[in-house]
Amino acid sequence: MAKTFVGPQLRQLRRERKQTQAEMAQALGISPGYVNLLENNQRSLSVRLLMALADAYQVDWRDIVHDETSNLLAELRTAIRDPMFSGPVPDLPELRAAIDHAPRLVENFLSLYGIHRTTLERIMRQGTTGGAAGGTNGGPEGLLATSAEAVIHDFFRNHSNYFHRLEVAAEQLRAEEPCEADDIYAVLKARLGNKHGISVRRHAVEEMTQALRVYDPDERIVYLSEALDHRNRVFQIAHVVCLVEFQNLLDELTAESGLPKGPRLTRCHVELANYFAAAFLMPYEPFLRMAESTGYDIDRLSARFAVSFEQACHRLTTLQRPGAQGVPFFFLRIDKAGNVTKRFNSTSFHLAEYGGACPVWKIHLAFRTPGAILPQFVELPDGDRFFTISRTADRPAVNFETLDHRLAVALGCELKYAGKLAYASTYNIDDNLKFSKIGINCHLCPRQACSQRAHQPVFMELPLDTTRRGNTRYES
Repeated sequence: MAKTFVGPQLRQLRRERKQTQAEMAQALGISPGYVNLLENNQRSLSVRLLMALADAYQVDWRDIVHDETSNLLAELRTAIRDPMFSGPVPDLPELRAAIDHAPRLVENFLSLYGIHRTTLERIMRQGTTGGAAGGTNGGPEGLLATSAEAVIHDFFRNHSNYFHRLEVAAEQLRAEEPCEADDIYAVLKARLGNKHGISVRRHAVEEMTQALRVYDPDERIVYLSEALDHRNRVFQIAHVVCLVEFQNLLDELTAESGLPKGPRLTRCHVELANYFAAAFLMPYEPFLRMAESTGYDIDRLSARFAVSFEQACHRLTTLQRPGAQGVPFFFLRIDKAGNVTKRFNSTSFHLAEYGGACPVWKIHLAFRTPGAILPQFVELPDGDRFFTISRTADRPAVNFETLDHRLAVALGCELKYAGKLAYASTYNIDDNLKFSKIGINCHLCPRQACSQRAHQPVFMELPLDTTRRGNTRYES
């Protein structure tokens, strides 16, 4: 067994039971001094002690050794480097010490910081929609309310965008229905019919009432729009299989999320079913193996697994299995107006609900070069550096009016992983001139002298001087 340090968990368990260290020591059959050493991570937890803890306190041993420190450290590091904090930034040992010795303080700080970010974004939304203080979105309740998109994004990020039980379910189903990529549609269609009495039919666009997929539970028919190409039809049918066969698993995964019944929970189940569909179409180990052998060539992955470019990008963000991790990516999708329509994250990159609106980022240039992959090295205001690629993703075209309804996607990783990507292999990553200085959004970006600035930052005043004209009208 590898060394396991559980100081914060042990301390919290003791405090919840209102015990002293001496009382816990007596329950475990060890000395009070040893409990002190364990709580301060100066001793690792042995298997014998782990079993003693589980027996004495009637807790699941997996809850004791479950370590969220890495996620917490990443969140704390991101929060503390926000430009709103001035002065020297605490180093990693300081942040780890805070998590080890004051975990509740850290949790409360991150909760407060989350409220701060939500409030800023809500203020920005009111500024763009003209919401009044007494309107539907106005007042303190409107400002502090968190959108469904933000809640679901946080739910996925809290799980490092990896759900092991869904991966196992997808692998087991793939083992039950072995087939080549070209045959998956027919196999899943037959499974729905033979096992569940559900038939699948293509339906005319005019009869789909603006939908791409409709399930009629009375007739037990799944209608798929003719607007869907083969790859998206396969994805939709895999999604349906998850909802039909693994609804209990979806309920269990979201049971502890705190999501109330309603649109947010339903939306979360939809995203989890999408996760399952991707895991089924792109099995974890073969997908990771090919990703690493091809330098994360997305077109090669798309061709091998018969999926779309966007589906392959999304799958790359989920390769966070302990002991078999791929490059941690973030994924962002925007429309032509810069609105974020999808986001997933397994990095320290802060994807705000309004992220992606920085015109310096090439994700916007992608609309001018449809189908071309645009690599870019970027630097955030806090100094963090990333490598990103951007490309358009076409939407289903049902008639001449929807031919240009395309979106743009961006996939990125921290600079230290760029060497693993073929897209970055021809660049000198030590050249500072190659880094484009981007922000999350003009409302939240502290950069000065940016020629692309479109709004005044909500938390700082830019300098103005009547004797000179700056790059924009917001500063001089």
